Amino acid sequence: MIQIQHTLISDDVRDNFFVCNLEACKGACCVEGDLGAPLEAEELDILNQEYEAIKPFLTDAGRAAIEQQGRYIKDWEGDFSTTTINDRECAYALYDERGILKCGIEQAYLAGATSFKKPISCHLYPIRITKYDGFEALNYDRWTICSPACSFGANLGVRIYQFLKEPLIRKYGEGWYGELVTEIEGGSTPG
Repeated sequence: MIQIQHTLISDDVRDNFFVCNLEACKGACCVEGDLGAPLEAEELDILNQEYEAIKPFLTDAGRAAIEQQGRYIKDWEGDFSTTTINDRECAYALYDERGILKCGIEQAYLAGATSFKKPISCHLYPIRITKYDGFEALNYDRWTICSPACSFGANLGVRIYQFLKEPLIRKYGEGWYGELVTEIEGGSTPG
């Protein structure tokens, strides 16, 4: 484990390769699983404030699910996640012309309609954060649907922490990320 400030980072984040390969998986992470994307408390307010700007970028089915269930749901453990359509794909997801699922929130962001890029849990995937009293644990969430991303990352020589530089900085800041890189690389690239 690597410790940076109040976070513990699994060695898997340092050691494993990963680069999303949407051509291969078609965005399956937006469909598979038992819940939508995990949401942080501050993201609930953001979704409430930004929903009208995001809404035009969603599918009819997504908007209908949100109207019926709400902009987010609370699960049996008291955690929040994005709404889903028929307990399948995220209500905020949409298929592009190639049949690849994309994030409607991110499409709104790219169009300049909102300043909210997407839920941090989506941006950080395949890292999942577990919160404890006084610290957070960052772990690599292995999922067979991401096998093409692992192969692609290995071919490119890109490790998880490198692929996720932008969202890690978004979540923890540039200084934190710099400490992580220094701790991992120690002045050299991991072998």
